[in-house]
Amino acid sequence: MVSTSSTPPPPKEKEEKGGEKWREGEGKRRAKWWYSTFPPAPAMIGAGVLSLPSAISFLGWGPGTMVLVMAWGMTLNTMWQMVQLHECVPGTRFDRYIDLGRFAFGPKLGPWIVLPQQLIVQVGCNIVYMVTGGKCLKKFVDITCSGSCADIRQSYWILIFGGVHFFLSQLPNFNSVAGVSLAAAVMSLSYSTIAWVGSLTRGRIPDVSYAYRRTNPTDSIFRIFNALGQISFAFAGHAVALEIQATMPSSPEKPSRVPMWHGVIGAYFVNAICYFPVALICYWVFGQDVDDNVLLNLQRPDWLIASANLMVVVHVIGSYQVFAMPVFDLLEGVMVKRFNFSPGLVLRLFPRSIYVAFTLFVAVTFPFFGDLLGFFGGFGFAPTSFFLPSIMWLIIKKPKRLSITWLINWVSIFIGLFIMVASTVGGLRNIIADSSTYSFYT
Repeated sequence: MVSTSSTPPPPKEKEEKGGEKWREGEGKRRAKWWYSTFPPAPAMIGAGVLSLPSAISFLGWGPGTMVLVMAWGMTLNTMWQMVQLHECVPGTRFDRYIDLGRFAFGPKLGPWIVLPQQLIVQVGCNIVYMVTGGKCLKKFVDITCSGSCADIRQSYWILIFGGVHFFLSQLPNFNSVAGVSLAAAVMSLSYSTIAWVGSLTRGRIPDVSYAYRRTNPTDSIFRIFNALGQISFAFAGHAVALEIQATMPSSPEKPSRVPMWHGVIGAYFVNAICYFPVALICYWVFGQDVDDNVLLNLQRPDWLIASANLMVVVHVIGSYQVFAMPVFDLLEGVMVKRFNFSPGLVLRLFPRSIYVAFTLFVAVTFPFFGDLLGFFGGFGFAPTSFFLPSIMWLIIKKPKRLSITWLINWVSIFIGLFIMVASTVGGLRNIIADSSTYSFYT
């Protein structure tokens, strides 16, 4: 392995850091290792966990389990790479994915490779969380009212959920959402446990079938491709990993990669005890009849299912802010540099409110939970979580050709590219197909 310790910090990086002192909280790197667990946990254990049994139903027991285990291992490896690359140049911290992209691919090419993929992940997650929050809020009210409340359109529930974020979006930075992230992490673990324990307690449904879910051959292929995207969507966190690590203090004696890696291990442990029981137990119970949101299959007891849906609402409220914060950072940077806005309330209020309104509009227009997971999972998550870190590792660290590290990275790249292409095509096709039979804004 070739060392890069003598490589000087790129001039562009110095310019970027010098030109961004306006940001609120600049230089306040006081986060501890346990803080690095809370934002990644709700980022990774998102709404995607509820669709894993559905993805397994299209792939089957063997292939589905294999893909799930492979995705867990591959993304843990690429997360480790990002933690190590955060300070791969002594004296320089790559605080954002785009900063690392500039160093790896060059100041001109880097932003064009990294920024679109990162934005797709962050914006896509926020759209899906709007849909998830609205649907689960409606389910919670329907259960607790027991038919005595007026039936309100799903679109209105999404609007109600989105309205909360117009206020929460004014929180200034990552440090300020620590409490929200902690609540989201606890909720994600709780509702995941309710999903698999509730399914296990219910027992297998009569005449359960584990045969592949089939319609016509063409539709089946696209649904399988979409299932790959659903699994990819479940492994997030990479798009905000460097921003989270940037909140930690670092010195030559105590580099930030040590506490950050401890936090990542904690987050992936929580990830494993949520994902594998939900995916395998819920599929065992419901088979090919499982819904793309497994909580919708559970009917009893009412209070427990209502609680689980409310937990999902709390979780996606926190996760929305975790993924939105880097986008807010980018938008405010553009407002300051291009339009000479001054730091303050107006700077936060204007771009952040427009962004929340945009994600809310798309969510109300296309509330297709499973299809959105597949599309964004392939188009955005596969690059940022599966193969972009491996490409940057090969460029920066230059491992010996045909070594174990070299081979692992190339395998990750090829698998990630296949998942990206297949699930993007499958998700987009399914969105178009489902739109043809959907009554919009109802």
